[in-house]
Amino acid sequence: MPTVELTNENFETLVSANDTVVIDFWASWCGPCRTFAPIFEKVASERSELLFAKVDTETQQELAAAFNIMSIPTLMIIREGVVIYAEPGAMPEQALNQLVDRAKALDMVQVHRTIAEESACGQ
Repeated sequence: MPTVELTNENFETLVSANDTVVIDFWASWCGPCRTFAPIFEKVASERSELLFAKVDTETQQELAAAFNIMSIPTLMIIREGVVIYAEPGAMPEQALNQLVDRAKALDMVQVHRTIAEESACGQ
C-alpha cells in the first residue's frame, strides 16, 4: 500500500480509522529525509496491514508543531491512538522493519492500563 499524506484536515480520521499508523515527518529540502524516503516507501509497500503516512513539515506546520517536531526526519508510530514511538533520525530498512514488528507486538492492554494509572496518580 502506498503512503498517504497526513494533513490537519485528515489526521484525526485516518489515525482513528487505523490501529497502527507509522508516520514520517519530513521536508523536501532535508537531505536525510530524501535518503530515508525510499526506505520508508519500500517498507510501506511490504507492510500493507499498517497505514504508512507522511507529514510534510513545511506545508503542515501546525501538525508538526502539535507533535513538537524539532528535527527531521522524525519517525512516529501511533497505535490505538497512543504515540508509542517518536524519534528523530533516518534508519535502515531492517531497523524500520524491526521497529514495526516491536510496535505490532506491544501489549496495548498494558499500555492503556499504565496510561490510566499514571493519569489517576496525576489528578
